[in-house]
Amino acid sequence: MTNPKISPAAPLTTLPPDLSSRLYNTDLAPTSREGRRWTGYSIFTLWANDVHSLGNYAFAVGLFALGLGGWQILLALGIGAVLLFLLLNLSGYMGFKTGVPFPVMCRISLGIHGAQIGALLRGGVAIVWFGVQTFLASVVFRVMLIALAPSLQPLDNNSFLGLSTLGWIAFLVLWVVQLTIVSFGMDMIRRYEAFAGPVILATMVALAVWMFFQAGGSIALATDRGLEGGEMWRTILGGGALWVAIYGTFVLNFCDFTRSSVSRRSITLGNFWGLPVNMLAFGVIVVVLAGAQFKIDGTIIESPSEIVSAIPNTLLLVLACFALLILTVAVNLMANFVAPVYALTNLFPRKLDFRRAAMVSAVIGLVILPWNLYNSPAVIVYFLGGLGALLGPLFGLIMADYWLLRRAQINVPDLYTENAAGTYFYRSGVNPKALAALVPAAAASLLVAFVPALAPAASFTWFIGAALAASVYWLLADRQATYSDVSGESIAVASQH
Repeated sequence: MTNPKISPAAPLTTLPPDLSSRLYNTDLAPTSREGRRWTGYSIFTLWANDVHSLGNYAFAVGLFALGLGGWQILLALGIGAVLLFLLLNLSGYMGFKTGVPFPVMCRISLGIHGAQIGALLRGGVAIVWFGVQTFLASVVFRVMLIALAPSLQPLDNNSFLGLSTLGWIAFLVLWVVQLTIVSFGMDMIRRYEAFAGPVILATMVALAVWMFFQAGGSIALATDRGLEGGEMWRTILGGGALWVAIYGTFVLNFCDFTRSSVSRRSITLGNFWGLPVNMLAFGVIVVVLAGAQFKIDGTIIESPSEIVSAIPNTLLLVLACFALLILTVAVNLMANFVAPVYALTNLFPRKLDFRRAAMVSAVIGLVILPWNLYNSPAVIVYFLGGLGALLGPLFGLIMADYWLLRRAQINVPDLYTENAAGTYFYRSGVNPKALAALVPAAAASLLVAFVPALAPAASFTWFIGAALAASVYWLLADRQATYSDVSGESIAVASQH
């Protein structure tokens, strides 16, 4: 293919005849190698924020509540960190080589139209979690506002559609802040993450040190009902597996960020310092916070926000709340906003660009009234849990197709053509072999996740689904086929991210 290079500002009417306006716009196009700006530090700050999310602290402290001691928690998190380092390098290298976002990456294995399945699955989960995380951040914001101005307390005593007046104010302010950041594109997200990362690390370390001294300079390294023997090792391995599953969404669309990486080495370095090293620091903070609180009064915290809300000094309380707000916004932007923006852009490339898709995604995250969903265990367990169980099979399928079958030989321009002779047209734009692998693996994942008799294996649902999808696809695929490796530079746009 020898298509002329397309300027980022070029209207869609100038597209060469090979490219389809239903598949290509300047947000979905591959990024040119020249001018990419995501360095190793940029990748590191993604993890500096995401690893220290309130949800992750709740999960890790839960291991303490289950009976794991300090070294056992660190081992469980360490196992998960090493696995994530390997998986995210594989996923990240794909983005660097091709320069395409996740919905376009899905076209390789699922077909140019079948890719909508993967993109919408990932984007749908993210939209709901965007709303939920914004609500959780608004709870912290309310605590901060009341601490600053106690006279606001009466505004928090009524209810309209499930939120108080103060709750609505806090939610909408954070909603607007996040939408404003995203409206400036991925480069603004990169800058925000770079700012937030050091703030969060410093805040959590300071909180751990403060708790350590509150506990008299020592901590409890385990509860009084610690696990031993086989049960201990099952919990450690299960904790490590669940730690990977928590990032099941991110390992899918990591290419949304690494498509703007300056080199493969930057991805490796960013992942190394942000995953194994950063997660070790995270584990130590978890052990200190949980162990100190348990020593003080024999209780186990559920989240650092509990410690923050109990800080007796108003100034320190406000500063800690503000840091948690910075953290939650950072996590929400990277984990729950970018994916649906690209998914919606991929669905309506003629109508939506990055900014318009961000607005649509944010509006959906508002109108679903996410606080009501969060307060419904059935929604969280069955809807979001069920969708999450499908992400493992999707990852296994994409990885097997890209690395094992094609060995990273990708014809990037063909990802944007509806020509029946195109590499990824398959059958009417859908790869039937991919669906034949995905459906049974997804069914197996759902059974393992929700059938009580299979509960002992539930922690490993993500891996079971990924392995099944990869294995079935490998058996069904034509392993003798040859593939061409064609760069996307001829149709690339300058990196704006």
